[in-house]
Amino acid sequence: MVLSLAALLVVIGVIVGFMRGCSFSPGGPSVDEGSLPSVDAAAELRSAATRVDFPVRAVALPQGWRANAATVSPVGTGSTATVAVRVGMITNAGHYLRLSQSNAPIPVLVVSEPGLDSDAPPNETGTQQAAGLTWTVYPGQPGEQTWIAKQGKVVFVISGAGTAAEKRTIAAAALSGAVLPTGRG
Repeated sequence: MVLSLAALLVVIGVIVGFMRGCSFSPGGPSVDEGSLPSVDAAAELRSAATRVDFPVRAVALPQGWRANAATVSPVGTGSTATVAVRVGMITNAGHYLRLSQSNAPIPVLVVSEPGLDSDAPPNETGTQQAAGLTWTVYPGQPGEQTWIAKQGKVVFVISGAGTAAEKRTIAAAALSGAVLPTGRG
């Protein structure tokens, strides 16, 4: 019986080793950043700017940060229906942040963020100063906050698991970015 168990453990060890399905990580889980998707945020924002009817700003990501997603997503319904241009990124500390730019009303954008699914926006929990604007803070998914500020016609939303310092960094990058050609009117 012991020999059968030993043989079974050898077979399992070979399969797991071949498949790389397990690893020993005494410091906790780790992410192989090479396996994460990457996108060209600058190109995606230029493309999005030609498809929307509000000004979209270029965003130069800080050194060591990497864009891993970009979308133009519908938000709102009926008379508030519009879109949000979103870029997801991984900070150099490995935190995920998402920057959205839209002309939707703030309550519509608040409930369009993941983890905030409700018919009414959650109550704000305070404010933060970043890039010369006062950002209203809303609760996000557990352990996260969503920051929202409006400049001109555009509402900026920063959400995700990043720190307040990382959110200030991306706020500055977004608000200092050039307004991209819209391709409309």
